[in-house]
Amino acid sequence: MTAEMVGLIGLIVLLLIMFCRFWVGPSMILVSFIGSLILTGWDSTTQIIGSVPYSQTANYTIACMPLFILMGTILSHSQIGADLYVAVRKWMGHIRGGLAIATIGACGLFAAICGESSATAITMGKIAFPEMRKYGYSLSLSSCSVVCGGTIGILIPPSVILIIYGMLTEESITHLFMAGVIPGILQVILYMIVIYIMCRLKPDIGPAGPKENAREKIRSLKIVWPVVAVFIFVIGGLYGGLFTATEAGAMGASAALIITIIMRRMNKTVFSESVKDALQSTAMVFLLLIGAYIFMRFMALSNLPPMISETVINFQQAHHLSPVLIIILIMFVYTILGCFLDSMAVLLLTVPIITPIVVAMGYDQVWWGIMMVRFIEMSMITPPFGLNLFIMTKAINTPLSVLYKGVWPFLIADVVHVALLIAFPEIALWLPNSMKAT
Repeated sequence: MTAEMVGLIGLIVLLLIMFCRFWVGPSMILVSFIGSLILTGWDSTTQIIGSVPYSQTANYTIACMPLFILMGTILSHSQIGADLYVAVRKWMGHIRGGLAIATIGACGLFAAICGESSATAITMGKIAFPEMRKYGYSLSLSSCSVVCGGTIGILIPPSVILIIYGMLTEESITHLFMAGVIPGILQVILYMIVIYIMCRLKPDIGPAGPKENAREKIRSLKIVWPVVAVFIFVIGGLYGGLFTATEAGAMGASAALIITIIMRRMNKTVFSESVKDALQSTAMVFLLLIGAYIFMRFMALSNLPPMISETVINFQQAHHLSPVLIIILIMFVYTILGCFLDSMAVLLLTVPIITPIVVAMGYDQVWWGIMMVRFIEMSMITPPFGLNLFIMTKAINTPLSVLYKGVWPFLIADVVHVALLIAFPEIALWLPNSMKAT
């Protein structure tokens, strides 16, 4: 049996295990251990298993992850999310569909401090969904604006999944963060446009709410400033080269702690819960990373990724296929995987296999990181098996049939978003390229 065949069998077995909903990290370690044992023997395999966990987690760069997670948990437990929604609602609630538009805007702002899709959706769902239903919004628009707004959380920095992608591909996390800013803002705008058009066509699904006076609107800005301040501080410092991604994480966590203390939102309970959640999330992510690194070592030993990459490139060249067509086909692969796996599992599984193909076609690795994130998040809300749909149907007690029907306009916006990123890569690359130029 060839090394490539061992790698292929290992990949198939890993997929089957994941489809059965076993833990991703341990599954990767187990499959990689057995596969490496077949390829290299006991001594080499145990050396890899013994050294990788420490060598890959005890480095300076990865320290930014727990720091950004801590920043998010501090601001989340201090009820900043509720304040964001109140502020945006006061500015937009008086127009048709305004509360749904406010939900998208609040999701975008909360994503900037949270950086995680499901957490953004669940948090805003608890806050925004009851408000929209109270003011007569349709069940479909209320639920789907929350579900789809949550997908923004994975793109706008600081994003945990972009950090992991950067670690696996050895790409600059700072450049990935910068690349996510404009696409994230564009995604927010496209979702808002979709809601506006829907409510123009069917006014009864999103009736206008009460109009706030100018004084109340101005007062509400006092609520938003902590998030804006932290975001500008972190992203501005990264873009200006004042500090690295790891230093930005430390600065962001410190700024979040200071702001919550000044606002009198910090107490012993909030602090302990924030630290506890941050530790749990960090432990989970580190276990996934360890599994991913060991799996990548196994893939390297099997020589499977280069073989797949060469096969795809040869097929593309032999049939004179456009690289864009290959990207579209890859998008469908992600859609299928998203039917069964969560976003983290899809990322860890596909990075060592698909990224070499994309890079070999001449695409920028930073741009591909943003595209991969978009494909993964689209798959999470695509009927009939989008996992975020199943998560949110329980969180906000909404039938799946309602989500299936209401999510399609947002998916159209996602397709437009992806098409713009493919047609104009500079949307994602302008900020990181301007950093490189300076």
